[in-house]
Amino acid sequence: MKRKFLLLLGLFLSVNLMYSQGITEYTGGYKIKLNEDGSKYFRIIAWGQFWAQYNDNVAPTASKLNFSVRRARVLTYTQLNKRFLILTHFGLNSLNGGNTSPIGTGDRSQVFFHDFWGEWKVADNHNVGAGLHYWNGISRANNQSTLNMMTLDNNRQSWATIGLSDQFARHIGVYVKGKLGKLQYRVALNEAGTSTLDTRDPVASGVTVYGGRRILGSRDAGKVFQGYFDYNFLDQESNFLPYKVGTYLGSKRVFNLGAGFFNHANGVVDASGNGADVNIFAVDAFYDSPVGGNNAAITAYAVYQSNDYGPDYNFGAYATGNMIYTHVGYLLNGDKSSTRFQPYLSYQNRTIDALDDNASRFGVGANVFLTGHHSKLTLEYSNSKVASANSNGIFTVQAMIYL
Repeated sequence: MKRKFLLLLGLFLSVNLMYSQGITEYTGGYKIKLNEDGSKYFRIIAWGQFWAQYNDNVAPTASKLNFSVRRARVLTYTQLNKRFLILTHFGLNSLNGGNTSPIGTGDRSQVFFHDFWGEWKVADNHNVGAGLHYWNGISRANNQSTLNMMTLDNNRQSWATIGLSDQFARHIGVYVKGKLGKLQYRVALNEAGTSTLDTRDPVASGVTVYGGRRILGSRDAGKVFQGYFDYNFLDQESNFLPYKVGTYLGSKRVFNLGAGFFNHANGVVDASGNGADVNIFAVDAFYDSPVGGNNAAITAYAVYQSNDYGPDYNFGAYATGNMIYTHVGYLLNGDKSSTRFQPYLSYQNRTIDALDDNASRFGVGANVFLTGHHSKLTLEYSNSKVASANSNGIFTVQAMIYL
């Protein structure tokens, strides 16, 4: 196993170094100016994340080493003036040898819209928008950007409704976002999806099912209300786009406290066929700052999340109960233009009411920044355990390019 892992590491490091050559600076994407001063523009951002995973806990006929395209994305937005903007974000996720199709027509092979919304300025620092959007509630992690995560990936349970009420963490609806001094806010009223990952029958299976709109209809279970508020004590973060930064690599001094919520009336149906509300609430803290000298920096995040999906709900990654998650990373001293190293730790513990037991996940890893987030290598070992089941350890290597 050790020999395979070292070989894998060498392969991905070589690929990442090759693609990072010639990149000397980055100015926010490929920007096409539509007038001389650049106030009217069209911007394109593209990124890809490529994974190799070694999992020793697989079926006898399954390969322990697997390769995948974790994310392949393109994001564009256009601003003709400061009064309105349109954004388009498309791509695919988690493409691997088990879900590709012979001629690229399978579900996993298909590029789809992650975001598509229009936005209008109604007053200074206050905007409204509509469409398929990512202005989410609950927590910072539920609004996480996938371009600059500190850990290998986002904490899975923080994307608390992905595939249940939404399309890949996005809802169709309307939102309001803005700033009141150092307080930032985002609030949205959205459509809940009829199709969900949870296709069980509540009465036949004798369990609570996330299928309120499918079973009860759009009148009783059709809308979702969510919001997130965070107070920026130090440097002010941008809220031009909804995607929260994972680590600033010491370029800002940020300390934020936040709180958010998610409400879906009659979002679930219990074993008796009755509707029940989904209510999720979280409080979190984020700190990112240079420390000492020579460009060292620390990044830390913690969140407490209360998950109420209805009585004894339990479906894969989703369960009624509470969750605590935290991670911390340290960017080592070094020249900003050279290769940088950032070791990190993460830990999650959550209760599962239906099992009267807990689940936990521990991660230890490191980022190797060849050109900041734009060309980096991430290594992580994670170990997860659900109730009395055996623990599962996975080694993952990720190579990322972001332009």
